[in-house]
Amino acid sequence: MESWQETDIQSLLAAESEAALFESLSGTAKDLGFEYCAYGMRMPLPVSHPKVFMLNNYSAQWQQRYREEGYLEMDPTVAHGTCSVMPLVWSEGVFAKCRRFWEDAWAHGLRFGWSQSCYDARGVGGLLTLARSAESMSAAEVRSLLPKVSWMTQAAHEGMSRLLLPRYMPEASATLSAREIEVLRWTADGKTSCEVGMIMNIAERTVNFHVNSALEKLGAVNKTSATIKAAMLGLL
Repeated sequence: MESWQETDIQSLLAAESEAALFESLSGTAKDLGFEYCAYGMRMPLPVSHPKVFMLNNYSAQWQQRYREEGYLEMDPTVAHGTCSVMPLVWSEGVFAKCRRFWEDAWAHGLRFGWSQSCYDARGVGGLLTLARSAESMSAAEVRSLLPKVSWMTQAAHEGMSRLLLPRYMPEASATLSAREIEVLRWTADGKTSCEVGMIMNIAERTVNFHVNSALEKLGAVNKTSATIKAAMLGLL
């Protein structure tokens, strides 16, 4: 393992806050030749309005501009990250359909960059972006950076998940019993408690006991909500 990785692993493991972890990521980004670093995490819950957490060291002017113009909805790096974990090296083609956004970013010093996402079994997604204002990336630099940025993306996701999920999505740590999982699976298939009891050869009240237990663990208000949460968290 390379020395820069050893150093950064220790920094990430020692981080006691998302700000400290981000500072470590920003330092690594600088070591790799990027003056800007951004990390965003999108949680799968609540379904109607998933929680999003973002940190970056962009200028205050660009952060304000990004919010006011609603650029999150049109940012092609975000769109790419939601459907692919392959690295995205910025180019004219990437931003061809949103020239206004691209020209605005360029004017704020975000001219050359790299974005890469990561997803885990709980459905939590993270997007790491590295950017700079000068010097485009050569093919040789891209090849050299590929394993390093991929490692950074994974490390950032693990570190931020460790710090953020207990606070913003505590149900992610829920552990369901085998019976609770089976009951919710049949419920997801549209079976009633009575039907689930017949299928599993247990009393209907026992089915409801397992459902209620799952509700409590997942912080759900009814069995439909519990089933959806369990499925999105990869528990079923």
